[in-house]
Parts: sequence; structure tokens; C-alpha cells
Amino acid sequence: MTAITYQPIKARHAPINTEGLIAWLRLNLFGDWKTALGTVLIGALLLSVMPQFIDWALVRAVWVANYDVCHAEGAGACWGVVSEKYRIILLGRYPFEEQWRPISSTALLLGLVVVSCMRTFWRSGLALLWVAVLAYFFTIMHGGVLGLSVVDTDRWGGLPLTIMLSTLCMGMAFPIALVVALGRRSNLPAIRSVCTVYVELVRGVPLISVLFMASFMFPLLMPQGVSIDVLVRVVAGITLFAAAYMAEVIRGGLQALPKGQVEAAATLGLSYWQTQRLIVLPQALAAVVPGIMNNFISTFKDTSLVTIVSLYELTGAMSLALNGDSDWRPFKIECYLFIAVIYFIFCFAMSRYSMWIEKQVNKSRLR
Repeated sequence: MTAITYQPIKARHAPINTEGLIAWLRLNLFGDWKTALGTVLIGALLLSVMPQFIDWALVRAVWVANYDVCHAEGAGACWGVVSEKYRIILLGRYPFEEQWRPISSTALLLGLVVVSCMRTFWRSGLALLWVAVLAYFFTIMHGGVLGLSVVDTDRWGGLPLTIMLSTLCMGMAFPIALVVALGRRSNLPAIRSVCTVYVELVRGVPLISVLFMASFMFPLLMPQGVSIDVLVRVVAGITLFAAAYMAEVIRGGLQALPKGQVEAAATLGLSYWQTQRLIVLPQALAAVVPGIMNNFISTFKDTSLVTIVSLYELTGAMSLALNGDSDWRPFKIECYLFIAVIYFIFCFAMSRYSMWIEKQVNKSRLR
């Protein structure tokens, strides 16, 4: 009988830690030699530029609103221009003594947007809350009731106008995009042709042309004595423009859905709209969450183009604040950086929310 000799197995390496800062650096910055080389090159570039930027933006910066100090030799960034002009930049030409109205209206609207992003508040009453908040926003902003003075829409501006345009246009563009995306896949030639012409026509021109047509050409087509407020025309133009692009994103999600899903719904006896509502759209929209959010972010930034029709949103209000003041005009870079930070905060928040939605969708797929 052969004796069995015990031979120990060679010790294996400890598993690589996949959590923590070191693991994140190894995975994202030093995954292979190409990634490591890129990290080193970009890091070297930042190290050569950042000290000069920090010296200009922080060390030698002027924080007081004194243009004589800002113009002094050796002075760095003049952040005093922001403290001097922030009211015009953020609120535009709205009357100074009435600026509590856009502040309260915008804060309420932003609060509602945040609440609407939480699953806990996804109830039927949320739609009524949107109607109430929007009614409050336009009533308080315009005035003419409750003893408030009337402020015409051409004096609205700054951050309130940017928030209102992006929120309202994105909210109205989404259902239009859904209908158009379904229409482009319809078996009825008339519906499919109308939706296709609309999408191709809108996507064939830049947004600035749409705004120009809505603001200057459309009134010429109206009957004598009939006039539509410029803000209403701008909202309609941006909404239709955003809906055309979003419709193509949604159509991509519809086409990516396996045909067997629709066939299975048909075998269960579901109608067309039941199939779309319960089977097709939930899966298609979940697949194109990044594309939809990308369209939202693009629309948010595209609101800066309304300056061409004399509506001074955040970017336009900044130019308005500096163009009439020769003392502060040389410090546009600081103001641009200020509004760039505002845009980044909103866009980054939307991007993170999109990632959260994707994680929730992936959880449901893993069940």
C-alpha cells in the first residue's frame, strides 16, 4: 500500500482590495501603462499651470469691491466685481426693491424640482403641486395682483429666467418627445410622415434660428392687433427644439427593445397602449437615461441663447451688468468664472441624479 504524503498548497496572494482610495486610484488612474502614462502627463500639466492659477485666483486676488485696488499693479483676480454686480448678474433688470419676488419664486421652484426627484414624493398630487407652484411663480413674477406692481417679462432675467426656461421647457418637451417617438414608429404613414418631417425640420436648423423665427418672424404672421408675449414664444421655440432631439433619443431606446417583448404582450391580449405603457416604454426609457439627461443638460445651457431676443438670462445679465460700467468691464473673466461655477453646479447635480437613476434601473434588472 502506497503511503500518502501530505504536501501543503502554496500560499496564494491576498485578494486585491476593491474599496477605498487606493483601489479607486489603481482602477481609474493606474489600471495599465497607457492609463498611468496619461495620468502622469495630465498631472504634470496641472502642476505646471495650477500654481500660477492659484496665485492669480487666491493669493493676489482682490476680494473687496474697490476698482482702484483691482486696477493696481500686481493685483490678481478681482472678485470684488462679483460682490458689486451679483444682484444684476443673478436677477437681471428686475426692480431692485421688488427682488424678493424672483428670489422666493425661484427658491420655491427649485425646491419643487428637488422634491420631484425623490421617489418618496412620486404621488398623484405632485402634478397638482407643479400647477400651484408654476401659478405662484408667474403670478408673483409678473404682479398686477395682491397689490404687486406689474413687471413685464422683458425685465425678467438672471438665474430665475434660466431656471424657469429650462424647467418649463424640459418638462413640456418630454411628453411631446414621447408622442413623436411613438409616431415615428407608427404603422400609419400619415402620422409617421408628420413626425419625421417635424424632427428633420427642427434638427436641420440651429436653436438660434428657431428663437429668431419665434421672436421676430412669427409676429408678422399673426392677425392685425394680435400679439403674443416674447417669453411665451421663446418657451414654445425651445420646447419644440428640445422635443425633436429628445424624440430621437427615445426612438433609439424603442428600437433597442427586442421584438419578442411586443410579441409576448400581444399573446397576453394587451392593447397597443397597454403594451407601450406597461412593457415597451419602461424598458426603453430606462435604456436611454443617459441620453435623456444629456438632452436636459444641453437644454439648460442653451437657454443662454435667449439673449439674442433681448431676454437677459444668467449669461446675458452678466454682460448687461458690465457693458454699461467701464470701470468693471475689464474683469469679465471673473464674472464668467462665477457663472461657470453656477452652471457646473446645476449640470453636475443633474449628472449625478442620472447616475442614481441608472443604479436603480440596474437593481431592478438584477432581480
